[in-house]
Amino acid sequence: MSDLYRKTAGSLIFLGAAQFLVAMIVAESVYPGYSVSDNYISDLGVGRTALIFNASVFLLGTAIIPSAYLIFRGFRKTRVVVLFILADVGAIGVGVFPETAGYIHTVMSFVAFFFGGLSAISSYTLEKTPLNYFSVAMGAFSLVALALFASEQYLGLGPGGMERMVAYPILLWAIAFGGHLIGYTEDGK
Repeated sequence: MSDLYRKTAGSLIFLGAAQFLVAMIVAESVYPGYSVSDNYISDLGVGRTALIFNASVFLLGTAIIPSAYLIFRGFRKTRVVVLFILADVGAIGVGVFPETAGYIHTVMSFVAFFFGGLSAISSYTLEKTPLNYFSVAMGAFSLVALALFASEQYLGLGPGGMERMVAYPILLWAIAFGGHLIGYTEDGK
């Protein structure tokens, strides 16, 4: 994979995930009465924080889609790229269809979370040790949390807290994976 493709893909993934994480924290801070335990992440997509949240999650998805193309060009890992694109379509869908859109929002959120977790797991084929182990663990953790969240088993964290147990590992993995691609060398240096 050429340095330009790799560094561009890594930079877009890193920036997409990092800007979303920061924007989410900003939106949580300015949303009146917001509780990370009781409120869903997507509650930030309506009201006075709608522009911040919806634009940010849309940017997350649109930043990572070209990265998937660049990763395909360099690594030829079709399965990884398909999972990335599906997760990103979900993220874009969350930004386009806020929770007031009803069922379509729920579907888009599930797509983003489910395929985001699978993306983290599948990325192990593109990573070096120990990041490949961490990526599998973070993806698996996110998928287990998604199953708990979907079955309304919040483990004392509340719905918002459990939803964050789904989202945060994916975002942290994306930031780490982006950094990995930026510094990746085939000779291990």
